[in-house]
Amino acid sequence: MNARSPAPGGLALVEALVNSVDLESGADALDSAEGRATFGIGERDLPEVRALRESLRATCLAHAGHPPHRAVTPLGELLARAPLYVAVDERDGSARLAPLDGEPLLSRVAAAVAQALTEGTWQRLKACELPDCHWAYYDRSPAGRGRWCSMSVCGARAKMRRYRAKGA
Repeated sequence: MNARSPAPGGLALVEALVNSVDLESGADALDSAEGRATFGIGERDLPEVRALRESLRATCLAHAGHPPHRAVTPLGELLARAPLYVAVDERDGSARLAPLDGEPLLSRVAAAVAQALTEGTWQRLKACELPDCHWAYYDRSPAGRGRWCSMSVCGARAKMRRYRAKGA
């Protein structure tokens, strides 16, 4: 939908998962075998992955100061099911949470969230405020107050709607 560069680190996975459906057109990448392969999931995983996707979208909306788009399973409840372990680098002693080898998408998302929390980047993954968009984007603005996935598309639409609502 937009030309922003992907989110850093593991947040790119989270951003891509949220953006795997275009709310305006209804096109869902998870409907195709190729789209599912992108995330390493099978067709039987679709209900859980779609629930995860919408919980992530609701969290991204919360990061931008917006209410959830619909009732969803709380993200913390979903991530609590993810098997992770503490991986320690023997060279420098650094540690991180990591998904177990071969574990599902949920564990990879949980590890990405944990990484983003330690890096202080989690709150910058947001969802566009326009209801027919809600595209996830990484807010790189200095103040962290971005509102739209694309200023030239969604930002312009929002401003035009406000202008028309004023009766001008």
